[in-house]
Amino acid sequence: MTGHPSLIDAIDALLPQTQCGKCGHPGCRPYAEAIATGEAINRCPPGGEATVERLAELTGQALLPLEQPAQAPLAAVIREAECIGCTKCIQACPVDAILGASKQMHTVITAECTGCELCVAPCPVDCIDLMPHPGWQAADSEAERERYVAQRARLGQQRFEARQQRLAREAREKRLERQRRLIRQNTRAPQDATGPAPQQRQRQMAMKAAEQAVKRARTQLERARRRDDAAAERQAEAQLAQANALLDEAREALASSQPQ
Repeated sequence: MTGHPSLIDAIDALLPQTQCGKCGHPGCRPYAEAIATGEAINRCPPGGEATVERLAELTGQALLPLEQPAQAPLAAVIREAECIGCTKCIQACPVDAILGASKQMHTVITAECTGCELCVAPCPVDCIDLMPHPGWQAADSEAERERYVAQRARLGQQRFEARQQRLAREAREKRLERQRRLIRQNTRAPQDATGPAPQQRQRQMAMKAAEQAVKRARTQLERARRRDDAAAERQAEAQLAQANALLDEAREALASSQPQ
């Protein structure tokens, strides 16, 4: 991605933040990044013709008709009596707008639903409907509809970013826990009759895994600093501290297995 961050931010601000993927990208921000590098501006059905016009004015691209028909704001509705509690819709929702647990009834938080439709296909019992969003229907003037769309975009962006941070944090924690278990196992494992070589190889593998964790954390920190994103920078610094502590543990475990 080579587009200027300020241009990407400006483009992203014009997108509807439904995070639906109909543009061919996994969210509005990736589409904004693609537009900044020259991709067509007419691939956002939820944004409609008005968004295309604003993007054309901002980017200087030619005004083109939408590739797909414009889409009015929608909301997902789960027919709760038919829900089997599989959690597939929860996992698919890009803004964490579905409540529920395994083998328990699920329900949509309508006020936070962006109408992205991503929950529909994974449902194995086809119990999710898409309806006109009540917030949109309640707007009885153009000014009120614009306010609703702007509010949906703000909330959709906030919840999408929060979900991405949560998923990254959970993945990082799982990875670090796997590395800690490996280090603990290698530290406690008794030497067998073949000598220390197998144990030492395991500890070398653990150290390499920890080194990779440090490398990933440094990369994330550099990216955050390039974006001038203070929150992401603080998060990356915390990740780097955790990874360095893990690396220190791995080095100590490896050193203890070295022949004296």
